[in-house]
Parts: sequence; C-alpha cells; structure tokens
Amino acid sequence: MRFDAHVEVRLRAGIADPESATIERALPALGFDDVSAMTTGRSFRFAIEAATEEAAAERAHELACRLLANPVMEDVSATVEPARA
Repeated sequence: MRFDAHVEVRLRAGIADPESATIERALPALGFDDVSAMTTGRSFRFAIEAATEEAAAERAHELACRLLANPVMEDVSATVEPARA
C-alpha cells in the first residue's frame, strides 16, 4: 500500500537558531507584534510503500532519523496518511 509521508525536522530546545532570531527581530517592524517564539525547520514529503500505516510511519521516522536530521541537534516528527489518488 502506498502512503504519503511528511517529516518535520527542527532544532532542539536550547540550540541557537540565528535564522529565527533574525525573523523575530523583524516582526515588529512589519506589524506582527503579536508573534513570538519563532522556530525554523525543514519539511520533507515523500511516498512510501508499506503493508500498514504503522509500518509506513515507523519507516518514515527511521529514514528521517538516519538521513534527514542530525540527532544531536534536531528533533523529528513523521506523519503518514494513505496516498491520494
């Protein structure tokens, strides 16, 4: 069965995020005074073949941890859903 996977990779709490800091400093000048706690990350989408949704989620998470993220500095979340036609 085919599944659509979505993986989010983001820096762990306490790791410096200069890109987010720059964005946060610019927000008030653009009228976004009500926005805070900005974080940045990367998003990956791909198709995966697996027997079950649970197996697909496990495989997507494994791929993310082994290839897409630095486990020392980054956290990973992976979700899957049945592929759309």
